[in-house]
Amino acid sequence: MSAHPSETACHPDGDTLPQHIVVLGIGNLLWADEGFGVRCIEALQRRYEFADHVSLIDGGTQGLYLIQHVQEADALLIFDAIDYGLEPGTLKQVRDDAVPRFMGAKKMSLHQTGFQEVLSLAQLTEKYPRRVLLVGCQPQELEDYGGSLRPVVKAAMEEAITLGVAELERWGARPQLRQAPLAPREAVTLDELALTAYEAQRPAAEEACRIGDDRFLPKEL
Repeated sequence: MSAHPSETACHPDGDTLPQHIVVLGIGNLLWADEGFGVRCIEALQRRYEFADHVSLIDGGTQGLYLIQHVQEADALLIFDAIDYGLEPGTLKQVRDDAVPRFMGAKKMSLHQTGFQEVLSLAQLTEKYPRRVLLVGCQPQELEDYGGSLRPVVKAAMEEAITLGVAELERWGARPQLRQAPLAPREAVTLDELALTAYEAQRPAAEEACRIGDDRFLPKEL
């Protein structure tokens, strides 16, 4: 990890670099493409290391419980699945004060309702980050409990991560390719829910309909 930037660190255009950067993935990975934001954070952490003033957070569906992270951030990068009414897998970027208004108008699930309130509360308390970037992806499938990202949405992760890393570089996050793999339980998502393991453990559709999905059924004692 790199050291914190100095108080005088500046962009080429003279703007002071953020002192605390939060990278947040929100969504529910149990509902297919709803998990886009969480999967982006997972992949970002496995591939890159960042300066000490950068926090990567699996926000899941925590809603208002994320308020402290937003209020403490000078710069906030958000990954999420957003219904833009576009072709599945299409990415769209929304910035700064437009983000809470946009998420409020494009509510797709309960987690977005909660997070839009988080952003609005941060504005109300005058603790809204100076810089905010939402990288959203148009989902294809949301009604598949236990399902994973659809191929077109999974493919969009690569561009989303590229966009996010480029923005983080501009913000002074100093991303570098990870030299060593994460230690057990160091990942922002549980190892059992990591993308590869999650997809490998899902039973075939006909078997799941007959016996259920063991990942979500209690074991007999």
